[in-house]
Amino acid sequence: MAAPKPAAAWVGRLSLTDFRSYASADIAVGPGPVAITGANGAGKTNLLEAISLFAPGRGLRGAALAEMARDGGAGGWAVAVRLEGAGEAELGTGAVAGQPERRVARANGAPVAVGALGERLALSWLTPAMDRLLADSASARRRFLDRLTLALVPGHGRNATRYEAAMRERTRLLTGERAADPAWLASLERAMGEHGATLAAARADTVAALAPWLDATEAPFPAARLALGDPGTGAEQLAHELGRRRALDTAAGRATFGPHRAELTVTHVPSGQPAPRASTGEQKALLIGILLAHAALVAERRGARPILLLDEVAAHLDAGRRAALFARLPTLGQVWVTGTEGALFEGLPAETRLEVSEGVLRAV
Repeated sequence: MAAPKPAAAWVGRLSLTDFRSYASADIAVGPGPVAITGANGAGKTNLLEAISLFAPGRGLRGAALAEMARDGGAGGWAVAVRLEGAGEAELGTGAVAGQPERRVARANGAPVAVGALGERLALSWLTPAMDRLLADSASARRRFLDRLTLALVPGHGRNATRYEAAMRERTRLLTGERAADPAWLASLERAMGEHGATLAAARADTVAALAPWLDATEAPFPAARLALGDPGTGAEQLAHELGRRRALDTAAGRATFGPHRAELTVTHVPSGQPAPRASTGEQKALLIGILLAHAALVAERRGARPILLLDEVAAHLDAGRRAALFARLPTLGQVWVTGTEGALFEGLPAETRLEVSEGVLRAV
């Protein structure tokens, strides 16, 4: 394994307009850790969510676009970042008043596809809602793996979107009142095969590439072992199996085979036990270990560290692990970390410290 490379791009400025609790905000930050404190509900997570919108998808909350508009605002919202370093750029995204579910994006002043934003920088995050991720549903773990994969393969999101669109249309035809056109079904199954095989291969590559970095996980964070049970094989085989299962899928009302049913399992290496059997604190420590390993892998693959968004990361961590994490953060490039009390970050040499109160930011 090569030594991780320094960050090539980082958020130098974040600007918000009518986003969540912020009528407006404009903050400049450095390339290192950014510590944000404030009471519960003050708007700390909203800042991290705004940055997460520059990754494919709907951000770390997965919220509907209309929910992001500020109560009492005009109905639209906007988020902009200025990237510094080797990836210098001006990026923006938002929704227009009157069209709450139509999202737009710009790069250096020119309109771009929303999905293109994720090609400019890599992002990873951990939120309190993810603390029990390893014991959550298989679909939740697939989404987690897909986010890890997106940081390595920016086009992964497009394959996932096209696979799911073809799958939805196939299901609609199979379960409709009229008999489906076999030729159109075959076309959709070929599309599912093409995009599904690429999707599955990218996931498998991520799991395999992470393995040596996970094996090198440093105490006090436990090492994890990931395994992916993926029914998706080659494109032709997947399309053939889907064609063979049409009657079964019609009865089930869904596609019963494919990478959308893959199961990601995680093992707590020190005990040899499945991760869901571990305590909440131990599961969070496993997740942090995975994110740190993934950050090193992204640095090796893309030549730039991912930006990490760690929301209320101290929750469920004992004092030793919290101190170890904060000691490591300055070596990881730009990390945005939130907490309710400034005392939590006394051991963190953050370059930027912010406090949030009633939708207003101030430097500490």
